[in-house]
Amino acid sequence: MEENSTFEMQLNESAKGFLKEIAKWAYFLSILGYIGIGLIVLMAVFAGALFSFIGSMSQEMGGGFGSMGGSFISGLYLVMAALYFFPVYYLNKFASIAKAALRDNNSESLASSLEYLKSHYKFMGILMIVMMCLYALIIVIAIIAAVAFGLR
Repeated sequence: MEENSTFEMQLNESAKGFLKEIAKWAYFLSILGYIGIGLIVLMAVFAGALFSFIGSMSQEMGGGFGSMGGSFISGLYLVMAALYFFPVYYLNKFASIAKAALRDNNSESLASSLEYLKSHYKFMGILMIVMMCLYALIIVIAIIAAVAFGLR
């Protein structure tokens, strides 16, 4: 006894107004996010160059440390920029599609925009879980190191 019933939700004017405002703020935040990604990439280039320069100028550090440290810092910044790109991209797609969907009164486009918003929050949630696990691992390693070196 299976029924084919469709459930259709309609948005009233205040809900549409809230979604329009959310889309505007999401678009603004995504633009700031893209600017932030650009600054992180720029910092990656200059941090690598700075560490390499310091390493080549200082005899106490040695030339190898500077280039290795510069490459590591540059790589770290580039990984951060790559991780930051995806939530910003999802937020931008949500905002762009949502604004167009509300302008054209297109429910399929609105559903598509909400899928990007879901992807944004899903990515951020998974990233937070990974970061919390990484912090927990660092704390455990620090405790083990403190106990091991404290006994000597």
